[in-house]
Amino acid sequence: MKQFSFKSLITALGVIFLAGAVESCQQPQPKTEASSLDIDSLKTIAMQLAASNDSIERYLKIFDELDFDVFSNQQWDRLKESHAQDIKVYWPDGHMSQGIEVHIDDLKKLFVHAPDTRIKEHPIKFGSGNYTLVTGVFEGTFTKPMPIGNGKFIPPTGKAFKMPMATVGIWENGVMKEEHLFWDNQTYAKQIGLQ
Repeated sequence: MKQFSFKSLITALGVIFLAGAVESCQQPQPKTEASSLDIDSLKTIAMQLAASNDSIERYLKIFDELDFDVFSNQQWDRLKESHAQDIKVYWPDGHMSQGIEVHIDDLKKLFVHAPDTRIKEHPIKFGSGNYTLVTGVFEGTFTKPMPIGNGKFIPPTGKAFKMPMATVGIWENGVMKEEHLFWDNQTYAKQIGLQ
């Protein structure tokens, strides 16, 4: 799978910028304060873009490790490496949780009835500024009783689920401060035999 590279964009912009600089050197023009400010502004913007792109690349790499290793192998203590202590998490069912410990408890519930739950691929991933978006393939098998409250359980059906999901992350100071999770709960229920 070929991914869009922000570094390629920066390189292309750099080539265009240099070409313009060479052309302007060939046609001498009086240097003005405004043109000096324009060049300084462009340099500042280019540096900010480069720094932002480096951050996005780092965040996307963290996301791969987060889903493929930490989530899929239930390494809950490692969530603190990528998530803020007071993280807000918006779930597909519409509820929002706040705090890393609450988030860990919510994630653990996904594994009670499907202990092989995993995300092992990210077909699409990109970002801009302090936002990242990663799509994944959410899969597992309903092999253990599912608690439904009041000491009651739904017996396992043995059916597997495999469906697309997406996570939008909002980052601050190197960690996610908000996480927005998306998948279709009705498809999930159908695939594991609840509907």
